[in-house]
Amino acid sequence: MNFKSCVHIRKEWDIVGARQLGRDKAKELGFGTVDQARIATAISELARNIYLYAGTGKICFEIIEDLEHKGLEIIAKDDGPGIRDISQVMEDGYSTSGGLGAGLPGVKRLMDHFDIISTYGEGTEIRTAKWVR
Repeated sequence: MNFKSCVHIRKEWDIVGARQLGRDKAKELGFGTVDQARIATAISELARNIYLYAGTGKICFEIIEDLEHKGLEIIAKDDGPGIRDISQVMEDGYSTSGGLGAGLPGVKRLMDHFDIISTYGEGTEIRTAKWVR
């Protein structure tokens, strides 16, 4: 049942496609409607960041399993400018786009796992996951 499918983010409409695919995968895995909404919101934020700051990238989905859990891992990857100060972007209320600033701290709160790797000038990869309860 393990799969990896990706949505390339090149235009604003791709954000909707990534969000929909993620919601569909979450539903297939047995996530409840509240967690489906949390996952879709996190995907929207990650995909929007790719679109706004990197220009292009991809959102990938993978089913993950361990002995007790089944879940969905979401990987957001781009070759954009990278993040100069990760601790700054992880502060609540920080926004470079004039948005609400829920951003990456919001994604971290919505999900069960959150990891960010960014090299300034080379790009960013964010891995986040939610476990089925």
